[in-house]
Amino acid sequence: MNIKDYHIILASNSPRRRELLRGLDLAFDVRVLPDIAENFPETIEPKDVAEYISKVKANAYLDTITEKELVLTADTVVIIDREILGKPHDAEQAKAMLHKISGRKHQVVTGVCLTTKERQHSFSVSTDVTFKELSDAEINYYVETYEPFDKAGAYGIQEWIGYVGVTSLEGSYFNVMGLPVQRIWTELNKF
Repeated sequence: MNIKDYHIILASNSPRRRELLRGLDLAFDVRVLPDIAENFPETIEPKDVAEYISKVKANAYLDTITEKELVLTADTVVIIDREILGKPHDAEQAKAMLHKISGRKHQVVTGVCLTTKERQHSFSVSTDVTFKELSDAEINYYVETYEPFDKAGAYGIQEWIGYVGVTSLEGSYFNVMGLPVQRIWTELNKF
């Protein structure tokens, strides 16, 4: 496949994903279908959830794309102690998530699915992130100021909390932001 033969559709409301994909200098449009259920079987391994959900999202687009369109879907989860931390519903849940990852290492896994009418390819990328011990004041300030309710694990590494809290990172920084762009570039060119 020659990527130039396809029009890329980013299936995401995330402004961070739009910004990251734009950085690859690829032409794309954003198309978002409403109400795609992001459920997964309880038996699935936590590290496989993001890729599973990215495929569920991609399959929802199959009837909406043309022969010359390629849909890119993604899902990001934070995993600590085999528990998946998704997007917090409110300030209390966000604070609880930040307390849980405070002073510890966790994994950020982004699953990506590339889909055309003829084929589908999915993969996931994992990054280890370690936070310093965060104070209650730091957690409260971040949640009240940045309202991280649209972010897995209740934080954006590119925001204040990443500047003051992250002590180490093993893997892709952009993956933690929500899109492993280097791997996407590689996979698009192999697709």
